Amino acid sequence: MSTLRNKVQLIGNLGNNPEIITLDSGKKLAKFSLATNESYKNAQGERVTDTQWTNIVAWNKTAEIVEKYLEKGSQIAIDGKLTSRSWDDKDGNKRYITEVVCNEIVMLGKS
Repeated sequence: MSTLRNKVQLIGNLGNNPEIITLDSGKKLAKFSLATNESYKNAQGERVTDTQWTNIVAWNKTAEIVEKYLEKGSQIAIDGKLTSRSWDDKDGNKRYITEVVCNEIVMLGKS
């Protein structure tokens, strides 16, 4: 590993219909949650599925693809980078979010 970088690859299903926002500048933003599942056997030998939810954001052309083709339940693969940001809410409390900024989407079909 000559260079380390921030890279995330996930395969999962959309947990909701994407939220599409068009900014004053004309740029598009798509926001959605992605469910990824991992299965394992517990100590009793029972199969357990653990679902993790990840917030995803996509910009510009990628957001347009999301808007046109994706809906709740769509199965996709994404490539992107992990980002964190913070802001103060209306009550003055500091809020934090970690999300994946999506660079590329591959549509895999329905669940």
